[in-house]
Amino acid sequence: MNLITTIIAITLILSTLLAIVSFWLPQMNPDHEKLSPYECGFDPLGSARLPFSLRFFLVAILFLLFDLEIALLLPLPWGDQLDTPLVTFIWASAVLALLTLGLVYEWMQGGLEWAE
Repeated sequence: MNLITTIIAITLILSTLLAIVSFWLPQMNPDHEKLSPYECGFDPLGSARLPFSLRFFLVAILFLLFDLEIALLLPLPWGDQLDTPLVTFIWASAVLALLTLGLVYEWMQGGLEWAE
């Protein structure tokens, strides 16, 4: 128990010390060059703070959802913890149906149309 207490104390002291030092080390007056975006040595052509397309964001979120769906459905053939293959098929079909309904809803709301 004494070893665990010593390790925790050393960890807390070291992390506190590093946090305090990190507040003192940075320069308090950054200049314009340090605040500008770095683009592989080239001068930046425009502002790096451009507005982000909401439609692209929605498509990216849908891609992530369907990518997660594939990650969840791929191990199903090895998931033999369930009693019968019919139960596995029902669960996989339920996941696919739910995501398909979500995709149809997003399509009907106009979230997948690029042109206005």
